[in-house]
Amino acid sequence: MNYRDDRFMRPEWAHFDAAQWRKLVDGVLKGAPFEKLIGKTYNGIATHPLYERAADAQSIAGRPAAAPWQIMQRIDHPDAAASNGQALHDLENGATGLALVLEGAIGARGFGLPANQDSISTLLNGIYPDAGVGFELHAGPQSRMAATWLADAIKVQGFDPKKCDIRFGLDPIGACAVWGAGVHDCDEIAPAVTDVVRKLDDDGFRGPFMVADGRVIHDAGGSEVQELAYTLAVMLAYLRKLDGAGFALEMARRMVYARLASDADQFLTMAKFRSLRLLWARIEEGCGVRPKPLFIAAETAWRMMTQRDPAVNMLRGTMSTFSAGLAGANSVCVLPHTLALGLPDSGARRIARNTQLILLEEANLAKVTDPAAGAGGIETLTREFCDAAWALFQEIEKAGGAFAALSANLIQSKVAVTGAARQAAVGKRSDVLTGTSEFPNLHETRAAVLKARPIFARRRDDNEIKFPPLEPIRLAEPFEALRDKSDQLLARNGVRPQVFLANLGTSADFTARASFVKSFFETGGIEAVHGEGFADPAALANAFKATGAAIACLCSSDKQYPAHAAAAANALQAAGARHIYLAGNPGDLEAELRAAGVQDFIFAGKDALGVLTDAFGEVT
Repeated sequence: MNYRDDRFMRPEWAHFDAAQWRKLVDGVLKGAPFEKLIGKTYNGIATHPLYERAADAQSIAGRPAAAPWQIMQRIDHPDAAASNGQALHDLENGATGLALVLEGAIGARGFGLPANQDSISTLLNGIYPDAGVGFELHAGPQSRMAATWLADAIKVQGFDPKKCDIRFGLDPIGACAVWGAGVHDCDEIAPAVTDVVRKLDDDGFRGPFMVADGRVIHDAGGSEVQELAYTLAVMLAYLRKLDGAGFALEMARRMVYARLASDADQFLTMAKFRSLRLLWARIEEGCGVRPKPLFIAAETAWRMMTQRDPAVNMLRGTMSTFSAGLAGANSVCVLPHTLALGLPDSGARRIARNTQLILLEEANLAKVTDPAAGAGGIETLTREFCDAAWALFQEIEKAGGAFAALSANLIQSKVAVTGAARQAAVGKRSDVLTGTSEFPNLHETRAAVLKARPIFARRRDDNEIKFPPLEPIRLAEPFEALRDKSDQLLARNGVRPQVFLANLGTSADFTARASFVKSFFETGGIEAVHGEGFADPAALANAFKATGAAIACLCSSDKQYPAHAAAAANALQAAGARHIYLAGNPGDLEAELRAAGVQDFIFAGKDALGVLTDAFGEVT
């Protein structure tokens, strides 16, 4: 945010400067270091709590002024006829484009249209590709054939290719990155792909034809900088191949576009999209052509999706769409909120579509061009992302380009480090997944999805070139695995695993920590049971035994622990508690509490996932 902006300045703030603001903040911090307010991205870029206005900043060209982005709807039903029905309904109800997801494609998520000519032809029944509908093809290793199938289906049905808006999504490097293998190296693949591009161009299709898909990095847990560097390197690789195939650079650069993941972190997402446009403009200038706005397709992020409390995915999707739209994305595809559970039904698809319609038609987000221009925080992040991504991009180039860097495990090794750090932060609940790692609901009703068998097409043979794949993850999966285990125990035994909250003192003493511990354990499916506060250790022990719980956690204030925690722990241990926890950081009391039977301590920043995994060993 900006602390100085004359348009919104109240008179009494006219002479309020950063030093005065800092003085007020220091008063609130009460001696805590100011650095507590400074965050860091997973590439180590600092994010400050306040920024000055970037007064001389210029807007970054993206979509045409006041033009809406394309509202893309995902078409991925394994039955082509059912997909056709969904597509027609989507177009009749607000979608302006269709993302055709084939089985085995990057981002297929276990579903997708059958990869053959008949399914694509069936899908197009009753749809008019020359009537302003945008198409984007998502295909995997069969992308060259899929592009040809789509083009042939359009020509056979008598549509004019020149009037069709189709992004063919050819991405051989991305397919190899996700599969960890390629039958041929990049130099061998290139002629076949550029031949398809030439044929499509000769037929009159406008393209673009080749995509650099940053989701490959984002899905695997990578950072914004890593996603930018990879996307830039792949786009440049395709530009070079097109140039080598005889396409003029001015023509070749319009044949290439980018696809980025958009997640719920508004500022990082906006800075990422803006950075890619600036970075690509630098590449264009280096090639001797005048920069033109790059087409960027956005898709809401897969790794942030959760199976538990999936309604929260609607909020994540809304924030992701908001961020991509404000950052100038040309098209946006919102993943339906139940996709992590299975094939979404019509209700989930409608919500995904309407998320965009509301932001466009009611919030009017597209009416302002680059509203982030001049915002000190986003401008600073954009600049720092550009600098860091360019340095990593140069490292990839020195390794021989995107495919060579993948073959040498340069890209994957860096993403793995970032992904591990991200998963560790989720495990400690410092990166919060609402409804999963925080505020769980053990009594939620499972959301409905369509009955469709997942498809996980994968083929490898001994003749393939192999390197570590960039495999997609969902950050919630480890917590979900524990919740699934809890559900299985509930179905088998009629009761979930339980932790007894041994509340000491009055409600004023224990409520805050009891609430924290309840959320902590229930994120792993261990149900918290408790009663009123206890002063008598014998009464506490009897209450514990009455619940049938195997483990217990002492909950009270730091004021109560010195006088009562050790006696309570002794009583719980005598009553048969297999494992005793205490809510809070024990400080100088740790040795005494451990001697009394306390085995672990629960507090913010604790490795919740590790504690919960170990706890299941005690309760089952």
